[in-house]
Amino acid sequence: MNEIALTSSAWPFQEARNLYNEKLKGKVPEKGYVLFETGYGPSGLPHIGTFGEVARTTMVMNAFKALYPDIPVKLFCVSDDMDGLRKVPDNIPNKELVGQFLGKPLTQIPDPFGCHDSFGHHNNDCLKAFLDKFGFTYEFKSATENYKNGVYDQALLQVLKNYEKIMDVMLPTLGEERRSTYSPFLPISPKTGNVLQVAMTKLDKENGTVSFIDEDGTEVTVPVTGGHVKLQWKADWAMRWYALGVDYEMSGKDLTDSVKLSGKICRILGGEPPMNLTYELFLDEKGEKISKSKGNGLSMEEWLKYAPAESLSLFMFQKPKTAKRLYFDVIPRATDEYLNFITAFAKQTGVDQYNNPVWHIHNANPPKPESGLSFGILLNLVSVAHTEDPKALWKYISGYAPEATPETCPMLSAMVPYAVAYYNDFVKPNQKYRAPVDVEITALTELRDWLKQQDKSISGEEIQTYVYEIGKKFYPEDLKAWFKVMYETLLGQSTGPRMGSFIALYGIDDSIELIDKALKNQL
Repeated sequence: MNEIALTSSAWPFQEARNLYNEKLKGKVPEKGYVLFETGYGPSGLPHIGTFGEVARTTMVMNAFKALYPDIPVKLFCVSDDMDGLRKVPDNIPNKELVGQFLGKPLTQIPDPFGCHDSFGHHNNDCLKAFLDKFGFTYEFKSATENYKNGVYDQALLQVLKNYEKIMDVMLPTLGEERRSTYSPFLPISPKTGNVLQVAMTKLDKENGTVSFIDEDGTEVTVPVTGGHVKLQWKADWAMRWYALGVDYEMSGKDLTDSVKLSGKICRILGGEPPMNLTYELFLDEKGEKISKSKGNGLSMEEWLKYAPAESLSLFMFQKPKTAKRLYFDVIPRATDEYLNFITAFAKQTGVDQYNNPVWHIHNANPPKPESGLSFGILLNLVSVAHTEDPKALWKYISGYAPEATPETCPMLSAMVPYAVAYYNDFVKPNQKYRAPVDVEITALTELRDWLKQQDKSISGEEIQTYVYEIGKKFYPEDLKAWFKVMYETLLGQSTGPRMGSFIALYGIDDSIELIDKALKNQL
């Protein structure tokens, strides 16, 4: 047992300790390992929320391994790909094709992208391919395969055995009309292949079968095993916990009541529900919940166009129980915070490292810090350098940090094209310079004249100190106003970087020329 990690206040360690003490009672489960699980509904394309659940669960699992290294762990990523498709997602091609198969299991619907055996297989592979990029250790489980291959057979017979008790749990939660047709079993029509939401006409617990009225009006009897039926999702969730012996699973705040219901059903089946963390939902730029089918908010591919994957992992780590906007404007801050945590980790020891988010992002082995340049400063460099050529931008970087090269600073090298892409799509369209007026002209002139007297090797900190002195002189009651003047007149933005670091990066001569152009209203 890791005594130092036991004192960490980071939430993954808190979750891991609670799992060991409260759920496991300090013992290894009979199956021989601790099972973490995440679920995925592949009716739409994988989105950041899906990734976030796997990333956060992995963080808890890694914390558990650090605390209790002698206890084996596994992570199952389960796809509910046997669900019947209820509506056509908005963000796919060939909607008309998919629309012809409403009601069919997702693994029985043609792939609208034309590259997989089914729509379900396509979305499953999209999820796996993305998770693999991050090096997650997981076992992918398909509901279709588990139902058809007998993995769930014993648990399904247990559902049939306890049918009435499960109905007693579920019926009070349903409207009157739905109660009349509800059954935890959703039979697959032998004639149409559709997943049916119909009442059961007969239950044969001894032979393990159920009967129902098929779509053509005839009564049909099928076994509950072998993939002839699937379960309503709350019952399915509970059955899965019971059948697989799940010990830990996260879920969104919108599923709070479902967790309670599924927990009751799991206990009816003879199992113990997993420990659960309820996380808050991501919101789009309008403050609305992001949705797979709507495709609002950010996709994983969009985030990775503008920032390194580690910045996304940091966004997932921070405050999982707080609702957060997940939109393009959060990317620069997340990236710079990640770089700051990398820098801090190298100086930390003991429990401080366990509390640092990058311990959890990199499973205790984060990279070493590099140049100290922020993503924000790179954005502003792209803005004023008027070039998108990485080689040209590296001339400025090498002047600021002579030891930095694309080979010695791989993180920085990766960030340069990210900054170019983000600038072009989000900064440049909104960039608007204004001419300085009155006292602003005097303050900028004093900064320019001071820079003319300085040696080219002056540090960013020295420049920053003098920038503050000018601000105190001309804006004694509102220092922020001085920085806003510089951002609006020199960079065409309302916010910006530490000006000392930026001037040092851009170079004394180029910075003097930039101020001159601003004073002449030539920007």
